[in-house]
Amino acid sequence: MIDDVDWLQRRLAAWYTTNKRDLPWRHTRNPYLIWISEIILQQTQVAQGMDYYRRFVAQFPTVAALAEASQDEVLKAWQGLGYYSRARNLHASAQMVMQRFGGQFPQTYAEVLSLKGVGEYTAAAVCSFAYRLPYATVDGNVYRVLARYFGCDVPIDTTEGKRFFAQLAQTLLDRHRPDVHNQALMEFGALQCTPAAPQCNVCPLCDSCAAWREQRVAALPVKQGKTHVRDRYFYYFLIEVAGKTFVRQRGANDVWQGLYEFPLVEVEEPLSVEQLLTHADVMALVGNAVAQIEYVSPVRKHVLSHQRIFAQCIKLTCDAVSPALAACVATDIGHLDHFPVSRLMERLMTDALS
Repeated sequence: MIDDVDWLQRRLAAWYTTNKRDLPWRHTRNPYLIWISEIILQQTQVAQGMDYYRRFVAQFPTVAALAEASQDEVLKAWQGLGYYSRARNLHASAQMVMQRFGGQFPQTYAEVLSLKGVGEYTAAAVCSFAYRLPYATVDGNVYRVLARYFGCDVPIDTTEGKRFFAQLAQTLLDRHRPDVHNQALMEFGALQCTPAAPQCNVCPLCDSCAAWREQRVAALPVKQGKTHVRDRYFYYFLIEVAGKTFVRQRGANDVWQGLYEFPLVEVEEPLSVEQLLTHADVMALVGNAVAQIEYVSPVRKHVLSHQRIFAQCIKLTCDAVSPALAACVATDIGHLDHFPVSRLMERLMTDALS
């Protein structure tokens, strides 16, 4: 199956030297900065992640600075990137580094892997890029390149597939230059062997690529499972009482944990405003106050990996604070931008306050 590993390593390295993007985290061996970049790029395209990376490391330039920050500060810096568990895990891991490793970023694969939110890919990336340790990185780009080049139809989203491609990548690794090899293979998938319209006609590997030879490029890699997506219906209430409004922090075990939002009523199916106002949870928010509808936003659709959220914001003015509102955080409307919020919440705030 593998005829000439040395040839493949050299060809990838040569392509990388000529075609690699100039990215800030490629100019450092600092494991902290490399770790931050890898976590940002887990679910984020490079073009979007670049500015976030620069701002994040400017605000938290060291692991100690990140550990000493409050969770709200970290989440606010992360606002708009999504998958906020990444930010919470970064914060918790920075505190682990200070407490368990004396403020020194861990230097072995096992120790890096022990950090919260760090999986095998991220541990391999940090260790190979910062310390040049011989661990192969396997991300979506690597799966695609290897599946096509070797003509492998083992599903990449199965335990068997993950094990197979991890072993294959480790076999191909240039142990003398694991940092260059790993980045070359991932960059090749990102720029050359892309999911759609790969540049096969100018590919330096096409002569030995099984998928190109067998005309199976579009069919690889193979995925077995399909993600079940559920619909959710969110109605947010911007309630103003004497110039104050109210927000609350989302709890654990759901999307946007730790972020702030207007009081929310979630229902099983779409409701009209008239139906909403007779809903028990909405009546509890208003209490005995006299309420006036000021604004109803358009429905905003927000798509996450496993769910579609349909959301509206209803702005009310009330003449009194209900017990349900009293349990929330009261704030001046002009201070709402001080709170870390989801991108959906940010859009709804803009709708309601514009």
